[in-house]
Amino acid sequence: MNQKYLEKEIEKYARDILQARNFNRTKTFIQHGNMTVHMHCMNVAKYSLLFSKKLDRLGIHCKKRALIRGALLHDYFLYDWHDPDHVKLYNLHGFKHPFVALRNAKRDFGVTSREEEIIQKHMWPLTVIPPTCREAWIVSFADKWCSILETLHFHKGTGVVRIETGK
Repeated sequence: MNQKYLEKEIEKYARDILQARNFNRTKTFIQHGNMTVHMHCMNVAKYSLLFSKKLDRLGIHCKKRALIRGALLHDYFLYDWHDPDHVKLYNLHGFKHPFVALRNAKRDFGVTSREEEIIQKHMWPLTVIPPTCREAWIVSFADKWCSILETLHFHKGTGVVRIETGK
């Protein structure tokens, strides 16, 4: 699958997310290295599609819409987790951010039970309870894969983007 196909699939199932002001705020937060949260979530969605395609060939099918939307929203926590003031106040980002992301996703988009599962359990085993649907397993794996590539700088980001804050 090429990049154009992956981007087309993401657009097809998640245009509302991609166009949302709050989702676009993720361009202003760094995730790993100089990779923004936005770029990271896009990468996770693309790798999730790639992994699901391989599983599909084995007869293991998944819900593409939930997979893409859950992947895009899995890190929808909307804060800079590197900010020292944030660390002092909230600490334990790795354990807590799935629940913040889920709260924000429910507020801004509404989510299906499958999308909720993906967002809430993508940090397994840190979040203790394992995923129960294959889409959540795929996103969890894709997230870890992308995080490794980003942390080791095999995937390079462009840094934060300034977003106009007009109403």
